[in-house]
Amino acid sequence: MNNNNTHSAKSPLGDLGVFNRLFEHQYLTREEAKTILTNMAEGRYNESQIAAFITVYFMRSISVEEILGFREALLDMRVNVDELRDYNPIDIVGTGGDGKNTFNISTAACFVTAGAGYKVVKHGNYGATSVSGASNVMEEHGVKFSKELDLHKKSLDATNIAYLHAPLFNLALKTVAPVRKALGVRTFFNILGPIVNPLMPKRQVLGVYDLKMARLYNYIYQESGNDFSIVHSLDGYDEISLTDTFKVINKLEENIYTPESLGFKKVSPAELYGGNTPREAAGIFDNVLNNTATEAQKNVVLINAATAIQTIEPQLDIKDCIDKAKESLESGKAKETLKKFLEINQNP
Repeated sequence: MNNNNTHSAKSPLGDLGVFNRLFEHQYLTREEAKTILTNMAEGRYNESQIAAFITVYFMRSISVEEILGFREALLDMRVNVDELRDYNPIDIVGTGGDGKNTFNISTAACFVTAGAGYKVVKHGNYGATSVSGASNVMEEHGVKFSKELDLHKKSLDATNIAYLHAPLFNLALKTVAPVRKALGVRTFFNILGPIVNPLMPKRQVLGVYDLKMARLYNYIYQESGNDFSIVHSLDGYDEISLTDTFKVINKLEENIYTPESLGFKKVSPAELYGGNTPREAAGIFDNVLNNTATEAQKNVVLINAATAIQTIEPQLDIKDCIDKAKESLESGKAKETLKKFLEINQNP
């Protein structure tokens, strides 16, 4: 890391010296990164400055120190939801930005996992680089986003799942949303999203779009001591897509699987397409939970839910976890979970 001739952490983003350093592929210190993102959240920079700053990270990789500084800023500003930690829930999330425009696989997997009896707190947002993010599909179902902890506890008690709409729980994510949407490409906020769940859950399944990202998150998670599974399909999906061989990394080991080794047929990218509108994506989501989806759509949700179950119960073989996920879906428990969740969250 090159931190020679660094400016004070107090340097404003508008200072050309900061931009010159970044354009010369120099790096920010952790404290500088934290200060810049804090100032961004507080509205001290205009959209052009924010866009220019984000653009730097199209030209070079982000350092661990920068990621940790950005993360510290966001977590310092988060809405406190610590009461939900008593449930020790899991989150299933992808970084996004893989350019595949799949349907809402991780969100559907959350409901299958909850239907299997496990607590889930999903942290999500609108799609920035895809047609439908988790918040899009929730909104299509009439969910009213809320910061009320009593509502989320009620939802967890009754359905095993709660949904945290990211911009409500962190001002910075709301501030940069228009710029991210306008740019329409993967940014470092895709990297940050999964590690700034305001709950800071001790359990998480994270899908990443390349192996370099997997190594970065593995470092961050190992430092935290959390239970985690990082998943990556080797053909570039930020989830287990069953389109190719995939890797699963947890705190103990790394494993490589083929779809066939787990009893699944390999699927084509077209079979996972999420449609052209959030409504189309929501329709596929409903088909999965109603157990009326195609075999490919169903199986890709099952394997991601099974990975979440194994993250919670690492003593179980992955095939046993697949059976638990399948029972949740085929018995109608996942569908009933969604029904009860909507009853609670449509009219909070």
